[in-house]
Amino acid sequence: MTTNPIQFVNQVRAEIAKVVWPTRREVLLTTVMVFIMAALTAVFFALVDLLIRTGLQGILGIFG
Repeated sequence: MTTNPIQFVNQVRAEIAKVVWPTRREVLLTTVMVFIMAALTAVFFALVDLLIRTGLQGILGIFG
């Protein structure tokens, strides 16, 4: 089924009118939360890396 270009543009406008855009505050809060979660994830994996490295150095030190 084909629609003519005018109908298509009208349908697009109708769909765009349904979009609910976030407020400036919502964008700011979600951006801050993303940075906090990224920092926490980085700290977590740094600690896991440190534990694994220390454990491997201990094991290899015993047998080395």
